[in-house]
Amino acid sequence: MNMLPATLATLRRPRLLVRAARFGLADYRRDRDLVRLTQGQMPGNARTVLSWLIEQEERMEETRKSGDAGYSIARHVELLIALMAEARLICEIDSQRSAG
Repeated sequence: MNMLPATLATLRRPRLLVRAARFGLADYRRDRDLVRLTQGQMPGNARTVLSWLIEQEERMEETRKSGDAGYSIARHVELLIALMAEARLICEIDSQRSAG
């Protein structure tokens, strides 16, 4: 079993970031948003995408915590939206496999 859901469950982020990301989930479009986040280099299947997103979000969180002027709250929220949406997608795929 993959440890990605457990990794996501342990993420601790500011409440405002998480709320903004949850709000943005309704507008998430995988084909548009992942292409933009990955700069056209979509990294394969949903689990690979989720791993990549987790790495990128962790880097963004470190940038935020360090007070780096290069930190972009908009990009951070976009990463969290994609991360949540891709995790949902994996859960749906897994439940379809177990039901079928």
